[in-house]
Amino acid sequence: MSKYSEAFKLSVINEYLAGSSSLETICRPLGIDCTTVRSWVALYRLHGRAGIIKKFSHYSGAFKLSVLKHMWENKLACRETAAFFNIRNPACLREWERRYRAGGIDALNPRRKGRPKSMSGQGRTEPEPSSGDDKRTREELLSELNYLRMENAYLKKLDALVQAKRTPKKRK
Repeated sequence: MSKYSEAFKLSVINEYLAGSSSLETICRPLGIDCTTVRSWVALYRLHGRAGIIKKFSHYSGAFKLSVLKHMWENKLACRETAAFFNIRNPACLREWERRYRAGGIDALNPRRKGRPKSMSGQGRTEPEPSSGDDKRTREELLSELNYLRMENAYLKKLDALVQAKRTPKKRK
């Protein structure tokens, strides 16, 4: 939800455009920043009522580039360019410009938000044995398994001895 309703914005804009009072005398009692009202007035003058209603937009890379070119060719400020193209956030133009200078037109294309989708089952393959287990004989594999079992048992016994040494013996 927008902080200010469309009707409220219209009443403030109409009061300012009537010319009976200055921008500061309108904004101060309402607790609104003068630059906010100034941008509402600019949007209203350029786009009418459609300029002040809440708008959710996603812009293509080509549109972003055309906005930047218009801003550069006409030597406009971000606020003026945003008002001309009915873009609500003038600060995003600086971000678009930074991304364009860093990565070209591809950097302006919209990016997906959120986590990337997981891979589908088609591209997955079973992991291959790293030590060449498929080339070893059954006897070699069984002897390695037996060795690993003995090593595991030895380590368990060692751990039990260390734990027994750490705990103090109870006296009766």
